[in-house]
Amino acid sequence: MDEKLLAAATDVLGTTGWDRLTMGDVADRAGVSRATLWRQIGGKEELRRALIRRLLLDYRASLWPVLTATGTGRERLRQALETMCGVFDRHLALLTAFDTAFHETGLFDEPIEDVVAPLVRLILDGAADGSLAPQADAEESGDLVFNTVCWPYVHLRRHHSWEPERAQGLLLDLVLDGMSTESA
Repeated sequence: MDEKLLAAATDVLGTTGWDRLTMGDVADRAGVSRATLWRQIGGKEELRRALIRRLLLDYRASLWPVLTATGTGRERLRQALETMCGVFDRHLALLTAFDTAFHETGLFDEPIEDVVAPLVRLILDGAADGSLAPQADAEESGDLVFNTVCWPYVHLRRHHSWEPERAQGLLLDLVLDGMSTESA
């Protein structure tokens, strides 16, 4: 799928919202005919799926270097959360429109892993090296960490116009301080 078309769709989505987005507006923004847009994407549902796929692939590709980096579990978890915030910023309009986007990993032919799995790995690494407090259920903790960062971050950025550094810094400090060995 043409990245130019997806970028145009993201621009339109950011200004109109999903309900008012039209394929004609996307074609106009991309500088292509509606027939070209239809051939490359299809209808509005196919566009939604393409935008979600783009988000999930970006998330996976962005987190991989953090998973293979050196450092303590806590340091790498912070890196992962910072990286996630960058992904959220790149897909802010989509995440504002679809709060279920990360639940749609099963929509695609190629397997896209559970988005929480990288966080679970880092939480377990942190518990093993003593940089994070052990969690009774690492899977549940990963889910909690993801949702504690993702949705407040998206909300603060989109609806309160917080700068990325402010939203990210305050949220990540809150989450990581809550997982430190001192608070256990």
